[in-house]
Amino acid sequence: MLLEKLSNARGVSGNEGEVREILIDAVKDHVDEYRVDTLGNLIARKKAKGARARKPLRVMLAAHMDEIGLMITHHDSNGYLRFDPVGGIDARVLLSKTVLIGKDKVPGVIGVKPIHLLKASERQQVLETDALTIDIGAKSKEDAQGLVKIGDYATFATTFSSIGTDCVKGKALDDRAGCAALVEILKRDYPFDLYGVFTAQEEVGARGARVAAYAIEPTYAFALEGTVCDDSPKKKDVSPVTRVGGGPAITFADNSLLSDRRLVDLLVETARENKIPYQFKQAVAGGTDAGRITLVKEGVPSVAVAVPTRYIHSPVSLLSKRDFENLIALMIKALPKVAKI
Repeated sequence: MLLEKLSNARGVSGNEGEVREILIDAVKDHVDEYRVDTLGNLIARKKAKGARARKPLRVMLAAHMDEIGLMITHHDSNGYLRFDPVGGIDARVLLSKTVLIGKDKVPGVIGVKPIHLLKASERQQVLETDALTIDIGAKSKEDAQGLVKIGDYATFATTFSSIGTDCVKGKALDDRAGCAALVEILKRDYPFDLYGVFTAQEEVGARGARVAAYAIEPTYAFALEGTVCDDSPKKKDVSPVTRVGGGPAITFADNSLLSDRRLVDLLVETARENKIPYQFKQAVAGGTDAGRITLVKEGVPSVAVAVPTRYIHSPVSLLSKRDFENLIALMIKALPKVAKI
């Protein structure tokens, strides 16, 4: 399963090479050309087939390859490692998690002093990342320096697997789910040039998407994502942002984007016509590649559509296989209609 392979691959922002190689192998026989640009984006082009659009169109689909992670910044004298987060990570999820560091996948554990030694006031506080260290079992600073270098990336040591009857869990499902969906979408033909862009550095400001869109100059753009899902029980009656099992989530607006209503309507109408379940992202929160793409040059009408994913930006997340499959089905049905907008 491609999603499993992508989830298990290691690709913190700026170090997406392992993920990119998997994707090149997955798309190379289904596209007319592909290239890797300066920032590390994988840009695949599928030329128009069959009846062409009334006017020349370039449609861009973006899914980001990178994941949140850590970067080693210091060796302590006792052999412990200091680090900074890469991307948005809540420090609360880090304690006692296992990681793999650098090319050699050096194993480590994120730690702090045990609860027995904490002061009462400290037990009420969320520990910041600068209070945490990574223990790799080194006996000294020199020992640690021989295993791990300053600037090495660390990824969470999470293995993809099934859970329940319809769900999977793993790391980096934001946005390896979007990447796996984009591969499937590229296997079909469309009446316009379709650019499938597997973007770099989304988690640190959607940098890759901005560069790629500048080069492509798309007519329309879609960002395929794994988005916030908070459908766990709550103390008060508040609608969740999205629900697992409710279908792909269409974004009206987030902190980076006001979606083009023509594209929103296209997705909704297509879902209804084909009886594909869908939902709306019910919070103006977060941001996606679409927010960067829409501002390129003279502006690009854009929309984000995503697989609801629990526990994103943490060591492990969870999504529904049906939501993932319905995202693919929705896009395959909707894309040919873009030519009629």
